[in-house]
Amino acid sequence: MSEFDVKNVSRETLQKLVAFAELVRKWNPKINLVSKSSLDDLWDRHILDSVQVFRLAEEGDNWVDIGSGGGFPGIVIAILNQEEQRFRVRLVESDQRKCAFLRTAIRELGLTATVDNERIENAQNLDADVLSARALSDLSQLLIYAEMHLKPSGVAIFPKGQNWQQEVEEAQRLWSYRFKAIESKTNSAAAVLMIKDITRA
Repeated sequence: MSEFDVKNVSRETLQKLVAFAELVRKWNPKINLVSKSSLDDLWDRHILDSVQVFRLAEEGDNWVDIGSGGGFPGIVIAILNQEEQRFRVRLVESDQRKCAFLRTAIRELGLTATVDNERIENAQNLDADVLSARALSDLSQLLIYAEMHLKPSGVAIFPKGQNWQQEVEEAQRLWSYRFKAIESKTNSAAAVLMIKDITRA
């Protein structure tokens, strides 16, 4: 277990993260929440990767995680937020079975969060101060969702893999935005993109 992001976390929060990992392992054979190959590395590949997303958000009230799937980063954000109560956490997922999993995790872990079972492109303006998405789509498509659902003053936080620079270049043909790329703590070739002031180019 890496130490970088379990500092300053209460024992109760750590226990909930561990319990969530067990829930993922229990449900994964039924609905494929994460790839089978990454289950053995669940803590670093998925949980700590999600923890760093939460740590980057500095302010705001309404956190919306889109394409929440197996709960990364949405459920992890809700677990960390339980201590600080900084945000209202809302998860959006189109797959009914995954929504059932997300709601089970929220109930069993005693979290404060809501789950919307709908396609993000069909959702009414979600008015997010913080918008997150992990492994949902390429950056150009994510910026369409951000334009729809992020407040003008808000920030989008998107973890991206080793091709993140190529995605940024491609998105800049269609979009104008300010961004900061922060080296991922779980994969030095990857980055977490913090994006603001999104307009069509």
